[in-house]
Amino acid sequence: MCHAQAQRGHVNMWTMSREPTRERAKYETCKRYSEPGHAHALTFSCFKRQPLLSRDRSRTWFLEALDVARTKHAFDLWAYVIMPEHVHLLIWPRNEVYSISDILSDMKLPVTRRAVKYLREHAPAYLTRLRDEQPNGKVVHRFWQRGGGFDRNLVQPAAIHRHIEYIHANPVRRGLVEHPEDWPWSSARYFAGRGDVPLVPDVESIPGYC
Repeated sequence: MCHAQAQRGHVNMWTMSREPTRERAKYETCKRYSEPGHAHALTFSCFKRQPLLSRDRSRTWFLEALDVARTKHAFDLWAYVIMPEHVHLLIWPRNEVYSISDILSDMKLPVTRRAVKYLREHAPAYLTRLRDEQPNGKVVHRFWQRGGGFDRNLVQPAAIHRHIEYIHANPVRRGLVEHPEDWPWSSARYFAGRGDVPLVPDVESIPGYC
């Protein structure tokens, strides 16, 4: 049985998935280990946990940046979900030498630039919500929260599949939808055999996918 078929039969397990507390504690300060062959479970939040990703416009900006980054940095995108105030990704770098920090920068900076440009042109008053004054007095506008977010290396197929389930279950746990594939800003639809997915994941390289 394909992994996609197995997931369609285990919706209840998705809704019960929980990320370990010890991992949540690493969101603000995380060490990165760029190990060849490892997948990376990444989570990062919007500035001050604001729902800056609640509009289709900003979600599209992020997916476009993500798509460009996966080509530039040669990684496979195994799973993703865009929540109103944070993002979960599971990626697998194909090169032996890579930098997760550089990958994240190329995902996040284009979104910040587009958001700031849009707000300056269409809603300048909203920019105050992105204002961040540095200790040295310098003022910047942030779309994303300071810090590296959460980064967990995954190697074992079972752990990889569990994390895919965890990612897809986020909207269900929040009560936003009844089933993972009902959330349009997620790779869950592709795993459920639907074609209306905003960005197609690279499922062929997932260990034991089929």
